[in-house]
Amino acid sequence: MTNSFTSLSRIKCEALHTKVMSAEEAAALIPSGSTVGMSGFTGSGYPKKVPEALAKRIREEHDKGKPFKINVWTGASTAPELDGALAEADGINMRLPYQSDPTCRQKINTGQMHYMDIHLSHVAQYAWFGFLGKLNIAVIEVAGIREDGTLIPAASVGNNKTWIDQADKVIIEVNYALSEKLEGMHDIYYGTALPPHRKPVLINEPDERIGTPYYTCPADKIIGIVETYDHDRVNRFSEPDDVAKKIATHILNFLKEEVRKGTLPPNLLPLQSGVGDVSNAVISGLQYGEFDNLTAYTEVIQDGMLGLIKSGKLKMVSATSLSLSPEGVEELNANIDFYRERIILRTQEMSNHPEVIRRLGIIAINGMIEADIYGNVNSTHIMGSGIMNGIGGSGDFARNCFLSFFVRPSLAKDGDISAIVPMVSHVDHTEHDVQIIVTEQGLADLRGLSPRQRAEKIIENCAHPDYKDKLRDYFERAQQQGAQHTPHILSEALSWHDKYLKTGSMK
Repeated sequence: MTNSFTSLSRIKCEALHTKVMSAEEAAALIPSGSTVGMSGFTGSGYPKKVPEALAKRIREEHDKGKPFKINVWTGASTAPELDGALAEADGINMRLPYQSDPTCRQKINTGQMHYMDIHLSHVAQYAWFGFLGKLNIAVIEVAGIREDGTLIPAASVGNNKTWIDQADKVIIEVNYALSEKLEGMHDIYYGTALPPHRKPVLINEPDERIGTPYYTCPADKIIGIVETYDHDRVNRFSEPDDVAKKIATHILNFLKEEVRKGTLPPNLLPLQSGVGDVSNAVISGLQYGEFDNLTAYTEVIQDGMLGLIKSGKLKMVSATSLSLSPEGVEELNANIDFYRERIILRTQEMSNHPEVIRRLGIIAINGMIEADIYGNVNSTHIMGSGIMNGIGGSGDFARNCFLSFFVRPSLAKDGDISAIVPMVSHVDHTEHDVQIIVTEQGLADLRGLSPRQRAEKIIENCAHPDYKDKLRDYFERAQQQGAQHTPHILSEALSWHDKYLKTGSMK
């Protein structure tokens, strides 16, 4: 790691040199009971050393019999050095807005940690509205500090701008492992306001910039600066299996047909893709398709999008975070001058802004846990009660986009769970926001259909053969009793989930 106060230091503002300290010293500035906004979005741009030092301090306090917990706000999921370390130390009281850490999940589902799941576009504005309470401290990773004290963002932006603005005090981690050439890739918008003074967000194309490349933070807010040399927790994506390839093929064929019908232009509309192997497979599939001059307005840039940019298929992508494999990071750093001209990283309130999503006409592709025969989608809960990760930005896009896809394999747990059920055990996306459901079995286009028509199409096109007859039987019997708009047998609607909990299988 580069030593401070040398010509190679990334802390160019001399007035801030006196605030450099160790991670342990910075962690000592965070009191029990405080609410801390930390940077990070899907394993990139999160502070690496202060959370670990804080977790060590929390364990020491617990060993003395003293209570110590904090509330943690982030952009989305982070990594073991943050979520994992603090959760293992039993140091988190409330967590929001999204997590994917197994220890966090276990603590939440056993009632040891509170968790607030929330649409990602809502987080910053809820903080500004005062709905979430006071933010005491922000801990933010940056790639450097400029001479004028402005901060160069890291590999994700998330809610960092809001955390810096809202927090009473700020701790900065300057990470020397990040490429200095990230500078200029970001667009930090400072034009938001509270109602009734809000103005339109005038992003009319994915490549439009409306802000500045830097965060602004008053020097007197900064109480500590920690220098680090630590790489992001990068994602390893498996090669798409046959199931993922079939899902991708169904979507690509559907898009080709929409272009043929004139519903979509030849270069489609801006793409949004959730995180995961299936979504990455869909984006990768575009590499060999007939579509050119593509754009993307999304949350996270994965390896598939880098490949599309490199090939010339994708001319511009706007997001809030990079979430790459080790090979993807190597590719980005080796050709960062090329990518910096074609990637914009924004605050997540802009990457997920409903107004912008609707104006641009996004094609949104997101994962789900299960869907029911009428098109309601559960994307967060296992068997109705246990949280998996969270809703993330899928709701921001599904409700406001041009086309809304929800995807997943038709089976889970070696066939003991069907992804298509009579009634979902938890609703994140109502039938009103779900247009297209895709499994490896096929694609159900639900646009313009009544609930009963939806049920017929979902059962026939998306359900696995092992469960198709059971779904047909349920639907047919439901139509023989009660009201017929959305036929259900309430005594059986969740019986598949109940059977799984009792026997380990829905069969």
